[in-house]
Amino acid sequence: MNPSETKMPVVFVGHGSPMNALLDTPFSKEWKRIGATLPKPKAILAVSAHWVSDGTKVNEAKKPHQSYDMIGFPEELYAHRYRPEGSPALAKEIVDRLGKSASATTSWGIDHGVWVVLSWMYPKADIPVVEMSIGRHLSLAGHYELAKKLSFLRNEGVLILLSGNIVHNLSLVSWDMANGYSWADAFDAWVKEKVLARQDAALFSYRHAGRFADKAFQTEEHFIPLLYALGASEGASIEVFNDRRTMGALSMTGYLFR
Repeated sequence: MNPSETKMPVVFVGHGSPMNALLDTPFSKEWKRIGATLPKPKAILAVSAHWVSDGTKVNEAKKPHQSYDMIGFPEELYAHRYRPEGSPALAKEIVDRLGKSASATTSWGIDHGVWVVLSWMYPKADIPVVEMSIGRHLSLAGHYELAKKLSFLRNEGVLILLSGNIVHNLSLVSWDMANGYSWADAFDAWVKEKVLARQDAALFSYRHAGRFADKAFQTEEHFIPLLYALGASEGASIEVFNDRRTMGALSMTGYLFR
């Protein structure tokens, strides 16, 4: 891709419930605001907690399908359409940069960790989207180092979007609870302290947060996108948004790096 005069930001979002695609909430309002205030990207590279694979995979489809990778939700959610173009050229550029650690595929579409948020950020779906998977065998430091190799895209007009949840423990969710449990607040606050201080490596050892870390998540895939955001954003200023927990055990906290 051609170099851009504007260095594009890196955005980490806590996507929460898939119903956020349809509901006008404080969270979706913030996603809409961010999309309206950032320079329009030439393309978007997205990493979602919902695509975990053996090795790093990059979707090279020209027209990636929309993946409804959730069950038990109202029919109106499955009728929601968000179907941007892909970018085989961008996918190839990413695979070439990552080398043997990555490969291209057309087997994965754009999952709800991505389209829920982009439905508000860029509702016209007129920006090409390339999704990349989380390789399950990399260490936390390995994900961070891989993301560093992708930071060059920011100078090519590519927005890097990372989607997960810093606290994500569905076994402890209380569906009617508006805010978070005290331990969820405490873990999210510990992470925020490290992020704002750019103590990136401290997050590889998140269990040093103490007993709060034991409940934050059962598996790491919703936490890992934050490490991609940090790895791709060296030297950037940081804005915190949606700094809130909901349903007891979900963090919606997001970070904008620019």
